[in-house]
Amino acid sequence: MEERDGLLGRSRGDDEPPAAESGPFRGGWADTDRRLPLLTGAAYASKRRSTVSERFPGERVVVPSGGLKVRSNDFDYAFRPHSAFVHLTAELGTQAVPDGVLVLEPTGTGHTVTLFTRPRSPRDGGADSAEFHSDRRYGEFWTGRRRTLPETSATLGVEAAARTDLERALRGNVPTRVLRGVDAHVDAMVTPVPRADAELEAFLSELRLVKDEWEIGELRSAVDWTVAGFQDVVGELRHATRLARGERWIEGTFNRRARLGGHGLGFETIAAAGSHACVLHWTRNDGPVRDGDLLLLDAGVEADSFYTGDVTRTLPVSGRFTDVQRRVYDLVSAAQSAGIAALRPGARYGDFHDAAMRVLAEGLDAWGLRPHGRTASTSESDLYRRYTVCGSGHMLGLDCHDCAGARRETYLDGVLETGHVLTVEPGLYFQPDDLTVPAELRGIGVRIEDDFVITADGPVCLSSELPRGADEVETWMASLR
Repeated sequence: MEERDGLLGRSRGDDEPPAAESGPFRGGWADTDRRLPLLTGAAYASKRRSTVSERFPGERVVVPSGGLKVRSNDFDYAFRPHSAFVHLTAELGTQAVPDGVLVLEPTGTGHTVTLFTRPRSPRDGGADSAEFHSDRRYGEFWTGRRRTLPETSATLGVEAAARTDLERALRGNVPTRVLRGVDAHVDAMVTPVPRADAELEAFLSELRLVKDEWEIGELRSAVDWTVAGFQDVVGELRHATRLARGERWIEGTFNRRARLGGHGLGFETIAAAGSHACVLHWTRNDGPVRDGDLLLLDAGVEADSFYTGDVTRTLPVSGRFTDVQRRVYDLVSAAQSAGIAALRPGARYGDFHDAAMRVLAEGLDAWGLRPHGRTASTSESDLYRRYTVCGSGHMLGLDCHDCAGARRETYLDGVLETGHVLTVEPGLYFQPDDLTVPAELRGIGVRIEDDFVITADGPVCLSSELPRGADEVETWMASLR
């Protein structure tokens, strides 16, 4: 993409736009300040900040959003704030500003809260007033309008200050915890206290384990748009079979829906046809989509609030499973049903994985499959990893693999609670060169994944609009082709 000087029609090259102090950019600008309402998620974010304040009395807490990352030369990746920052501000994807820093400053009764951020580019002829037209990374003419400080304060319900004031605000002999590794400039401003900083990171991750009603609503919206994306893909399968890179067509079809319905993708779309389905995170998506093969589509729409869906279906490209494909699919479906049945408040987090694995193990035994390398000392949990590889689910929320910084005792070795949101996604993956399985199974990969919220009455499937059983999948596909 070539950038051009709109006045002269020249390639940009190394030429710099004129300074604000003179020339065509000086003066003549209307007052376009806005009166913005409080975001619907802001009240919930305020409660979360209160929880942080109660946990760290008398200490300063610093949570950066992170900044831009270079993709190539003078092009950056799309900005995505750190999930802990989003959780404590309820910021939206369409408004998120790089280099924000949330600071909770201790008082005698709790904390004051200030968001240090980049305000709207000034046009008053002052020291920074050339930014709006000359700064290609942050200028309004180049990347769009940012909110003013009063607009940010009104929208998020926190005091807003210029990022340039941050260093002065972090001075003083105050015990300070920083969410490290997010903003190198912030890291350099405060002497690290490794244990204290690690405790903060774990606490902020664990704070996201139980979702409130607003978060669950956002997840429902993200999953609803994800379901719509799967419906779009089924409608495009026939066209994808005509293309050398049909997987790319599938990817683009889902990604279009993600941008239409939400902020974008919660993670890179996995559109794995044929033996590519045996690669758990196949995102190259450069292969053909052939009749007679299976397509494993693992994808999620990220809402404007950054909450994401994560759903997988394995679909027969022709619209009907072959006998051997159905045999594998039915076993994985039965394993998922067993995992779902184990979801309830008070159950060990690992129970749903164990239940799914028991069904897979019994099915593989019935088929006479014995993984290569089995010995008397091989544990049951490892016995079939050759064909299953990984776990059967994970927490879901602002991150696809949410709450990853939580301590083991509160997550992997913890118990399920009302408000937990997680996936159940067992799978079987028979590699195309695996001589321990019959030839008819080689190159078949099947995963079925749905998103669940734990309630007092048991699990509620957020992705229930997508059929799971083989017969239902075939009927659904026929209705969309």
